[in-house]
Amino acid sequence: MSDTTTNAPKKRGKKQAQETPAAPPQDEQVVRLPLSELHSFKGYPALRGVMPGNQPYQVRDDDPSMQQIAARIKERGVRQPAIVRPDPEGGYEIIAGHRRHRGSELAELPDMPAIIRGMSDEEAVIEMVDSNVQREDVLPSERAWAYRMRLEVEKHQGARTDLTSPKISAKFRSDDEIGKSLGISGDTLRNYASLTELLPQLLKLVDEKQIALSPAYQLAYLTKDEQMLVLDALDYSQNMPSLSQAQRLKKASQQGALTVELSRSIMSEEKKSEQDRVVLTGDKLKKYFPKSYTPQKMEETIIKLLEAWQKKRQRSQER
Repeated sequence: MSDTTTNAPKKRGKKQAQETPAAPPQDEQVVRLPLSELHSFKGYPALRGVMPGNQPYQVRDDDPSMQQIAARIKERGVRQPAIVRPDPEGGYEIIAGHRRHRGSELAELPDMPAIIRGMSDEEAVIEMVDSNVQREDVLPSERAWAYRMRLEVEKHQGARTDLTSPKISAKFRSDDEIGKSLGISGDTLRNYASLTELLPQLLKLVDEKQIALSPAYQLAYLTKDEQMLVLDALDYSQNMPSLSQAQRLKKASQQGALTVELSRSIMSEEKKSEQDRVVLTGDKLKKYFPKSYTPQKMEETIIKLLEAWQKKRQRSQER
């Protein structure tokens, strides 16, 4: 791809196959588009009214990383073009590059480089998720809604009746295959997507790292009314749920026995002593991972390795 850009989009020819995802097809060019003609993705139809915003990745001016992006853009411009698609109502929808767009606005630039690509809603979601999958600063809630969107696309394309159906047509990819394309397991994909079932107040606590991911996965199985009971119990006990407590709350829910009294009782219990817990600190783990790995990336890698180890043991026991 040339470093030169044009100021207006040219008519596109027939789209060619991409052998390298990072490079645009030969018939695509980088053009400069006025910032005023660019607007946020309008959302995936199946999740409109369900997902808090039109796209999963938050763009916040008070985010330190947003300020860093704006400063870099002001100093040297936008190096990586955004990916946009024409909007029938005028202008262009941003598929990948929302933060670069906002950074350009904060840097008071008039335009930014972009690649214009005709895409269906499903293609747009896949491009959006794939473009952000390697980011290290993605919040659990952002990752959850991104993966939920990705599963919804497969559900729509495969006409599946649910997100975890074991009977999937060979024509469509399984959740495990989708997860593999994202660099995660199918279980991790489904677990993250399940977080979208949490009440916003609970999901916010996950983003703030007050509730760990493993307990959050358990709480996601509760009904919205039961999650309200959990919020009440958290306020009552001034505690956050451990994995054991979250599992007990889930079990009580499955038995139809989760009440105000029981949820408060579970959350008010004194936690087990430190001697009964396995604690792996960052200092202990850092020597096994690249320096660029964040705690979240390390946790995800450990879970993947443990899942592979568990499956290997199960296969060995079945022999």
